[in-house]
Amino acid sequence: MENLNQTIFKDFELLGFVGFDNYSPVWFTVFFSIYVLTIIGNMLIILVVYYDIHLHTPMYFFIINLSCLEIWYVSTTTPKLLIMLATKNKKISFYWCFAQIYMFHSLGITQCNLLAIMAIDRFVAICIPLRYNIIINTRVSRGLTLMCWITGFLMSLIPTTLTSRVPFCGRYYVNHYFCDLAPLLSLACSDITMTVTINRFVGGFATMFNLAIVVLMYMNIIYSIMKIKTKKGRNKAFSTCSSHVMVVTLFYGAACIVYATPKTSRSVEYDKSFALVYAMFTPFLNPIIYSLRNRQVISGLKRGLQSMQRHLNER
Repeated sequence: MENLNQTIFKDFELLGFVGFDNYSPVWFTVFFSIYVLTIIGNMLIILVVYYDIHLHTPMYFFIINLSCLEIWYVSTTTPKLLIMLATKNKKISFYWCFAQIYMFHSLGITQCNLLAIMAIDRFVAICIPLRYNIIINTRVSRGLTLMCWITGFLMSLIPTTLTSRVPFCGRYYVNHYFCDLAPLLSLACSDITMTVTINRFVGGFATMFNLAIVVLMYMNIIYSIMKIKTKKGRNKAFSTCSSHVMVVTLFYGAACIVYATPKTSRSVEYDKSFALVYAMFTPFLNPIIYSLRNRQVISGLKRGLQSMQRHLNER
């Protein structure tokens, strides 16, 4: 009977948010606007860094990789949410569901890796500035970034593969607005202790290992900044890493609430709400944080706009 159920089974149904159906046009407008602005904002960061030669440094190379990742990340979950709000069609096929899980967690792990590498970059720039160009050169920055992407997409194979092999015997209603590991595993009709344990180990290692690197780097950064004698020097040092600190806090804060806090009977709707923070609002806020907190990006944006205006005038 289990094999028959697995054979005829084709779709999951996402439950989404309680009460959203009554205000679908409003929520569709809000989320569609955020999605479009996220794409535009991150694309603008990429174009500014790419076309401004003054920003061709390892730090900005990491930033444009983060912006590329954010565009991909928000596009993994938001389009399906918009379709649900616009058409009331909440079904998602078995294969698309697990493709979404794989992409979402691959990009999530990759983001954890990138944030850790960016913390190391700031540590070298502030604590050992005279050796920065030797330690974090173009070849090293590209190698580290490639490692972040490869590791993220390889590690995500483990929980995705294990979860796809779990038998789902009826109750194909996923209590979330996208396919995620925990809501899917709650539908299992067999012992999944080993699967849950391995999934938690992979996710926990990916997040906590990288978070430990970030914390360790910033402990050293703060110690080095405190040794700077002038207030102007300290402020300048802090300003070079303030954007990164804000992004790390926003991303890890929301992710830890969802994945690290104990589950309660009231936690499902809270989980979905906080999932919106790191899956949609963090990609939306990242370009704002990096542009408003970074004078070089603002200057590059001004130069880019002036260059575009000159080209238009010449025509």
